[in-house]
Amino acid sequence: MHEKKVVVFLGPSLEVETANTILDAEYRPPASRGDIFNAVREGIKIIGLIDGVFFQACAIAHREILYALENGVKVVGASSMGALRASELDSYGMEGVGKVYELYRKGELVSDDEVALIFEPDSFKPLSEPLVNIRYNLGLAEESGIINKEVKEKVLNIAKSLYYPERDYERILAIAEDEPEIMALERLKKFLIEDKKDLKREDAIEALKRIKEIRGG
Repeated sequence: MHEKKVVVFLGPSLEVETANTILDAEYRPPASRGDIFNAVREGIKIIGLIDGVFFQACAIAHREILYALENGVKVVGASSMGALRASELDSYGMEGVGKVYELYRKGELVSDDEVALIFEPDSFKPLSEPLVNIRYNLGLAEESGIINKEVKEKVLNIAKSLYYPERDYERILAIAEDEPEIMALERLKKFLIEDKKDLKREDAIEALKRIKEIRGG
């Protein structure tokens, strides 16, 4: 048993099977109101907040994280709810990790909607694509010369216009194809099938590696 007890709240951002190969910890479902209070009272010394509920139930409150920090608990946030809360509470001692956190910290992302998605309640398998991933991949496509800035903005606006459970690449591209002024989507389709990145997943992995460092292996 490790001297420092570690709990990580994880769901659709990364499968637990992969997480276990990176960090030996207790993995719990996406955090909701009260879960961090309970973890602190159990004597947990390191908390990784990656996934949390947004609109399905009461979200993790700021005061819970402050309570943890005041009690000497190390709290690391990344990827999803963790990135959002870390950007709000890093000045109080919460540690943020990854690109999504940085985007929130810089004010380039502001809404919860950027990282929200729906998922299967048992397996946590994502059933929609978070806007932050869509934004990131469209940016990569522009950098690669697959689309220009105008097409990127138009496709991104289509994604933004959809309610978060309805966002997926197939639906977004189908709508885009119906708009005559949006051209050159075949190459974008190919890119999104073969080369798209999962920014939230990458950040979750980075956070687990960081927690491993903090714990000392």
